[in-house]
This record gives sequence, structure tokens and C-alpha cells, in this order.
Amino acid sequence: MSSGGFWYMGGYARYVWPCVGFACVVLAWNLWSARRYLAAAKVRAARALTMAATEAPGRVASEAQ
Repeated sequence: MSSGGFWYMGGYARYVWPCVGFACVVLAWNLWSARRYLAAAKVRAARALTMAATEAPGRVASEAQ
């Protein structure tokens, strides 16, 4: 199989390569989105821990009752 034949894909290259490109874009977006969501979750968790540590002890005890 020649390298030119591979890139031409028997005449179906115009359908195959855009699909490959679209799949790569979707996978890259998925990776970027997951990392962004993880970073935001870490920020939310840090804020929640900070707020829990700075709350007045009497307030937390009164809410539990």
C-alpha cells in the first residue's frame, strides 16, 4: 500500500478525514472541559472548607439541634 493511497483512502478521504478531525476536536474539548470542571471543584471545596473552619462554634451546634 502506497502512502498516497492511504491518504486518499480509496476515494473516501473527503468523508473520513473530516470525521477524524471532528473526533479529535471533541476529544480535546472533553479533556479541556474535564480539567476546567476539576479546577472549579477544587476551588469550591477549598471555599467550603474555609467557610466551615471560620464559622462560629455556637452557630453550628445550634443548627444541629
